Amino acid sequence: MSERGERRLFATTHWSLVLAAGEQRPSGHAREALTTLCEIYWYPLYAFLRGRGRSPADAEDLTQAFFALLLEKQVIRQADPARGRFRSFLLKSLQNFVANVHARNTAGKRGGAVAPLSLEFEQAEGRFRLEASTGETPERTFDRRWALTLLDRVMARLGNEAVQKSKFDHFEALKPFLTGEEPQLSYSQTASALGMSEGAVKVAVHRLRRKFRDIVRDEIAQTVSSPAEVEDELRHLWSAVGR
Repeated sequence: MSERGERRLFATTHWSLVLAAGEQRPSGHAREALTTLCEIYWYPLYAFLRGRGRSPADAEDLTQAFFALLLEKQVIRQADPARGRFRSFLLKSLQNFVANVHARNTAGKRGGAVAPLSLEFEQAEGRFRLEASTGETPERTFDRRWALTLLDRVMARLGNEAVQKSKFDHFEALKPFLTGEEPQLSYSQTASALGMSEGAVKVAVHRLRRKFRDIVRDEIAQTVSSPAEVEDELRHLWSAVGR
């Protein structure tokens, strides 16, 4: 892709769209893009607050109140496009929000004129309790959970694409080869289960890995402000999950 084409494509990503609208009245598209990002990446913030010692109810209230402020008060104007990772902006903004007494004042009236985001808090606490404590700092844990949320998004997209092509069974069989862990079945065993040759399975895995990498980069692109930041963010997130 040409540099001009890459810039044009990048202008349509979620975070770039939001940043572009930051110095003017946000458009409906920019607001929708910001809402989408918040609904995807809310859990790492909830887990960060729990790691800081907040109760489940307090973490839930603060998360909702924070997003209400973010969407209603145009906090987005404080984002610096020169250092425009959504991940960094979101965590720093939350830390500032919690540090202010304003957080306590708004938690009881979360949402205000803004409709509450669709956040599945019912599952959040169970998920948080199931995750093993690693002794990490809340900030490090936030990055790891952010990376895992992104990878969940990638796997969901791959799964949806497989469903559309009526190849979900193939995807489920090949998915273990994407995780970096030792698959329970070998290539030959997988080939036998799918009624394919071993060579065909290896080709399919190669293509799936390439597609996986492309979607990972696309998901990262939605949260950074320029193409140059994608590889750096990719390295950071791989490091966060120990890859």
